Amino acid sequence: MQTKANGPAVSGEQVRRYRLAAHHLDRPLPPGSLTEAAGVCGVQNSPPGAWETALFARVAACTPALLRQALEGEKTLLQAWSFRGVPAVFPAAESSVFLSALAARPGEEPWIYTRGVTLALDFLGMEWDQALALVRQAASCLDGCTVQSKEELDRLLAEQAARTLPPQLREKWNAPSMYGRPDRQTVGGAVVSFALRPCSFLGLVVFGARQGPHPAFTSYRRWCGRPLPPDPEAERRLVEKFLHAYGPATRADLAAWLGCSPKQAARLWQTARERMLPVEKEGRAAWMLAADLPHLLQAAPPRQPLVLLGPHDPYLDARDRDLLLADPAGQRKVWRTVANPGVLLRGGQVAALWKPRAARGGMAVAVTPLAELSAAERRQAAAQAERYAQFRGTALTAFTVEEV
Repeated sequence: MQTKANGPAVSGEQVRRYRLAAHHLDRPLPPGSLTEAAGVCGVQNSPPGAWETALFARVAACTPALLRQALEGEKTLLQAWSFRGVPAVFPAAESSVFLSALAARPGEEPWIYTRGVTLALDFLGMEWDQALALVRQAASCLDGCTVQSKEELDRLLAEQAARTLPPQLREKWNAPSMYGRPDRQTVGGAVVSFALRPCSFLGLVVFGARQGPHPAFTSYRRWCGRPLPPDPEAERRLVEKFLHAYGPATRADLAAWLGCSPKQAARLWQTARERMLPVEKEGRAAWMLAADLPHLLQAAPPRQPLVLLGPHDPYLDARDRDLLLADPAGQRKVWRTVANPGVLLRGGQVAALWKPRAARGGMAVAVTPLAELSAAERRQAAAQAERYAQFRGTALTAFTVEEV
């Protein structure tokens, strides 16, 4: 092991091995370990169902019925807008880490999920703090009701807020939206849509039990039967979760993962600073939790070399994408603006893309290699695709691999 002034030098191979283990992708967790798997760093649920695919890859004998029971029956898991403003599933017992720890302090703007609100604020002649306070007050109505669909949520909260506005401002608030659906959304509804993420961090809105094709929304208090609990260690624990899942990493990596401003990231970073050690990651300075450094330096090869991951899997949320896929053209195929594919990992690196589609009598899976796949690896990938089809309650009717 080579040691330099800014810490031990580690290779990309060591980092990948460590992260596979940290994400429980080196071998499945025992049946029922849903909160342990989801609690590593939360699980994005965009597109809908992504969280189910992610936990399928991590927990043995996982089924959609068990997942729904944990989320909507036992409520040991919770879904709410969290890091980067995405809908995420995480242990309900750690709600403060994935919600209140994200709340920004004055002067820590902007956040990636509210930048577009400027058009509406300029039209209203309103400051962001004023608009957010309006929506927060309106969201208190969710303590007494559940709302079906995001569109209905925007409309309800916009109507609640409009009642407190003077007539001239209320007219502007109720004007058609400038964001693409003026026939179905008002300016106030658009402001609500931008403000829902910060409201989520306060426990004012979470996802409830889905009814049909639309998600449902209510308050944390109504859904969990108690207020969002305070936790003075939540911010530190959030940074520690990030470093455990994506270390060695930097403060800028944390800001990108959270979708927050550099100023907010700097404050959060300091809460865990005394628990970090420097590391030289492929020639660049980064930081690791001191408690995890031995695991990084001694990381063993994964027990399952090939892993099928769905789109937006937490493992793929690493900011140093070069470690997962060196080819820039390949990166653009994996990390897209919309419609990301699933990936096939080989030793922690992206070896292929895959997409399922409904087919007559079941599911068809098409694999696009980004590197040569051996005959044995193709058989392993087919077996994993078959397991995934069974998880989704159907049969694998076709499995194709394009030629490199």
